Parts: sequence; C-alpha cells; structure tokens
Amino acid sequence: MAKTDDRRKQISISGIATLENVAGLKLGFNRHLHFTLAKDRNVATTRDYYFALAHIVRDHLVGRWIRTQQYYLENNPKRIYYLSLEFYMGRTLQNTMINLGLESACDEAMYQIGLDIEELEEMEEDAGLGNGGLGRLAACFLDSMATLGLAAYGYGIRYEYGIFNQKIKDGWQVEEPDAWLRHGNPWEKARPEFVIPICFYGHVHHSKNGAKWVNTEQVLALPYDTPIPGYLNNTVNTMRLWSAKAPNDFHLHHFNVGDYIEAVLDRSIAENITRVLYPNDNASKFGCQDNIRICYDTFADKVAIQLNDTHPALAIPELMRILVDLENLHWDQAWTITKNTFAYTNHTVLPEALERWPVQLIEKLLPRHLEIIYEINQRHLENIKNLYPGDVQRLIRMSLIEEGVEKKINMAHLCIVGSHSVNGVARIHSTIIKNQV
Repeated sequence: MAKTDDRRKQISISGIATLENVAGLKLGFNRHLHFTLAKDRNVATTRDYYFALAHIVRDHLVGRWIRTQQYYLENNPKRIYYLSLEFYMGRTLQNTMINLGLESACDEAMYQIGLDIEELEEMEEDAGLGNGGLGRLAACFLDSMATLGLAAYGYGIRYEYGIFNQKIKDGWQVEEPDAWLRHGNPWEKARPEFVIPICFYGHVHHSKNGAKWVNTEQVLALPYDTPIPGYLNNTVNTMRLWSAKAPNDFHLHHFNVGDYIEAVLDRSIAENITRVLYPNDNASKFGCQDNIRICYDTFADKVAIQLNDTHPALAIPELMRILVDLENLHWDQAWTITKNTFAYTNHTVLPEALERWPVQLIEKLLPRHLEIIYEINQRHLENIKNLYPGDVQRLIRMSLIEEGVEKKINMAHLCIVGSHSVNGVARIHSTIIKNQV
C-alpha cells in the first residue's frame, strides 16, 4: 500500500478501468488485431502483433493521460515547458509497461497466445531523435518529472529521419537514414486543431503604433502529442513534437501544365525543416506561442521554460516579440516577464560547439527577431558599462554580437542574458560557465 506522501503524488483514476487481468489483455490484443489492424492470425506478421500489443498498452495510458490534464486544469499548478531540439526517447513499449505495472501481465498474455514478448519489443523502431547525451538527458527529465507528478511538457521537433543507422559494408562504416516513422507510430496523436503558423522572411514596418512584421512567408507547425507516464503514480504528461507543413500542399496550375516538380515544390521546401535530425537550427522557435494563455502579471509564476542548450535560443526574442508587438506590453515589463520565465542549461563550453549564427542569416529569415536581439544587446551593454566603466574589452567579450569579417550572434550569451537561472550539466561545468562563458 502506498504511503501517505506517495498517495499525494498520485492522481485519482476513479472511474477509469483498472489494470486488466491476463484474460482481459488477451481479449484486448485480439480486438486490436482484428478491428484496428484488420488482420487475423492467418495473415498477421510479427510487426502486426507488436502494434496490437502497443495499442492495448496505449489504451491504459489514454484514460490516465486525459485525467492528468484535467487535474492540471482544475488545480492550475505552475507548468514547466522543456524546450529541446533532441529527445532521445528510444523504445516506448517496455518503458510504458513497466511504468503502468503491466509488464508481467502482458508477458503472460503473450505467452498464452503463443508469442514471445521480447520478439515483439524488438519490432519497435528506436525513436532516435537525438545524438546522445543531450537528447537522452531530455528524455530522462521527462520521465522523472512525470514520476514526481510535475506539470511538465516536452517541446521539440518531430524529425522524419532520426539519428543515422550505422552499418559495415566491405569493411567500411557507412551511414543510412533512420526512417523511424516508415511503419507508423502507435504512441503519438496528431493535433491538427492546434496547428500554428510560423513566419519567415518579410520586413519590419515601424509606426507610432509600434513594430509590425509584414510580407512574411509562412510554414505551418503541426503538433504531435506523445504520452509520458510516470512510474506507478497514474500521472501521464505530454511530449509535443512539431512537424513542418506547407500552407499549400499542391499547386494544380503547375500540375496541369506538366510541371510536376513545381506543383509540390512549396511543400518539399517547407517540410525539409523537420525532415532530418539537425538539418539546420531555424526550426527551434516552434511551439513558443503555446504558452501565451494566462494573465501577464502572473505569467512567470505559472510558466517556466527551460532551454536545453542553445538550440532553442530564439524562444527568448520570440516571446519578447509576442509580448511587445502582439500584446502591446511595454519593453521593460515584457523583458521582466521573459527573464523570469526562462532558464538555461549549457552542455558545452567548447568554442566550436557554442552556436554563433550569422547576423546576415537572421536578418533574412527573422528580421524582427534580429531587431529585438539588437535591443536586448544594447540594454545589456549599457548595464555592463555602468558596472565596469571604461572596460572596453569586457564590453567586447560580453556582447551578444561578435564583430569580425562576418557578424555573428553568440546564442549562449543570448540565453544567459535572457534567463534568470543558468547551469551546466554538472557542478564543475556550472563553475566553468561562470569563469569562461
């Protein structure tokens, strides 16, 4: 029996079906095989059996998932948004069975049906949406926050191709694309009702009413939600991954005149943003607008946004743009909200790994964001100048904009200036950041 403190961390699931026995799992397995996959045992493949098992396990997640969100809505806790361009989640089936306390029952059910559960687990594609430590840390944080009962959401990119597969051919290592979605993903749920337009290019028009970003080109960000269960506590949080979609999938005019490539060119260009793990970093602003739903006076008391390394750094000027340009807040109020909302985790201090984006690139793609970064930098340098009068080298060293043959934006500096809390991945790393970055 759970202790009193443990029970307080658990969300009530009264009214939701309890964990089924082995007979119930077998019945659900056959139901999904027949009605979800439209197969029977005569034609079903091992992969079909995996999907049937995944769906019956997912059935146990959905009620708890909905109940968790209802609990958050009713109790209005502070919400954590963990922004990361990597989420190395790996395989979901076994982890979910363990967290729901279903593993032994599922193992026995599959044994009685005549299937090897380990063989079914091997059929799952590895969701390798990360290169290593950074992505794995993000995945572990999501698991831990769900287990602790924290109202947390992971935000990232739904790459069509994850980390590459390595194979040996003729004695040489070769890399092949990881098409992890080619068979479908039973764990995710598309949310087209929450699609968000993301603007690029255009120019900024200034008037007495403020700045307005006009003549932009849009890409649609389509969210896919994946449930993240805590360990035996009925909490199921959400990881929301964004996929780029073109506003216009198909140009009939080009198709009718025989130009088949041009007919789908816009779609191809737009969807390349989320095609491959790290094609570029321009997609790191996806999802930021999702958080703007509460009173601004209490925004930072109810919303915490954690930046997992410098990749999502554009979230800082994006929130400023929304608050200043769209919500008409004064700069100082918007900056206080932004700084109190963001926190930043740095993963490396190696010069070659710290992101520095060309000013010319940002000016072309995101002109309004560049103006906001310039304003942030100007105010930042004024503060440094007042603290260390006459120290020109310090101003150069601590500026967000690095001068040179090609002007560049130091994204780590932007994250540090725009966050109320900064840390490394270890205590010694945090000390290095203080002394060197």
